[in-house]
Amino acid sequence: MEASAVGEIGSSSREQDRPPNPLGGAYRQCFGNAHFGSPCANSPHVRHAALRASRVERFVGSAYDDSEVDGELNLEVNMEVESIGELEIQEGKEDSESDFIPVVRSGGWADIGIRRTMEDVYVCFDDFLHDCKHLGSPSAFYGVFDGHGGKHAANFACDNLPRLILEDADFPREIEKVISAAFLRTDNAFAEACSLDATLASGTTALTAVIVGRSLVVANAGDCRAVLCRRGKAIEVSRDHKPGSLREMKRIEASGGYVSDGYLNGQLNVARALGDWHMEGLKVPATGDGPNLGPLSGEPEMIRMNLTEEDEFLIIGCDGIWDVFISQNAVDFARRQLQQHNDPLTCCKELVSEALKRKSGDNLAVVVVCFQANPPPNLSAPKPRVHRSISAEGFREVQSFLDSLRT
Repeated sequence: MEASAVGEIGSSSREQDRPPNPLGGAYRQCFGNAHFGSPCANSPHVRHAALRASRVERFVGSAYDDSEVDGELNLEVNMEVESIGELEIQEGKEDSESDFIPVVRSGGWADIGIRRTMEDVYVCFDDFLHDCKHLGSPSAFYGVFDGHGGKHAANFACDNLPRLILEDADFPREIEKVISAAFLRTDNAFAEACSLDATLASGTTALTAVIVGRSLVVANAGDCRAVLCRRGKAIEVSRDHKPGSLREMKRIEASGGYVSDGYLNGQLNVARALGDWHMEGLKVPATGDGPNLGPLSGEPEMIRMNLTEEDEFLIIGCDGIWDVFISQNAVDFARRQLQQHNDPLTCCKELVSEALKRKSGDNLAVVVVCFQANPPPNLSAPKPRVHRSISAEGFREVQSFLDSLRT
């Protein structure tokens, strides 16, 4: 894995390792080789490419107690609802007209783990719109891509999804439509790349988080996960797309597929992914840039919400993290680390190190995005009112004692 910690500048992959890019050309005008190729010391866009096996220094976190919470989708219910597709989340307690604007800081880290090859990739752009569209509002783009059957699909998606989003004239005005279209166009473009070179055959799950002003849009296709920390509480803002889930199973069967022992068509243990065009019966090309017609969908499930002063940070990670962390446990762990050093990059290294200690059996990639300049505050629980009572017998004894003092 050719690696550089986010916050430093590292070189990206060698060109011979890159799949042919049918998108090419025009998209380089915003990013250029400085951002996705050779190092650039002054670039605001920092990318971490996973192409060469590499181990990180082992970070030792402080001792802590695991929190036991339900692993099911945990959606806060407070105020205003915004819904995209079938996933819903509630706004925080702040008024929807709040002037809160997040102060965005991020870090990311990856590790090959016990695997022989590295197929996870992440990307962090803290200043996504400034250079290309010169918009004044805060903006950022983050993504994690968990490859399978090879590294090429993950690298291709990591390179092209942000370009496709920026290139779209409707971004950020119609942000949900643009992001969904970018997923599908990336999927179809990778199919074309594979038709030029069959050795690129592979697939990847993909999760992206886009911030424009105080709006957060999370798009997910696969089993990566995004978890928001709201005053210490973990709120899952994505849903794991497993073939065995009732919602995905219905969609798969309606598309002519089936689920066997938790695997899509007996072949794949995710229900949504980019790539995998080489796997028989999983994807059927559609006309234009629409979604494929097979049971393996590349269409993302999305959630849009407004960030508030209660929102502290976001964790997005590949399933190697979530295999050994439940969402609340990861938030508790990350929150303790951020309270100590307030550094999202170091926090990512510590999350990866802890996952390795917990015997994660997969590649690992994680991004932490902080929304505040200050570290998360200590949360003190309000002291409960103490209600004291006295029995009738005790009252009589006290009254008798007091009467004796008057005699």
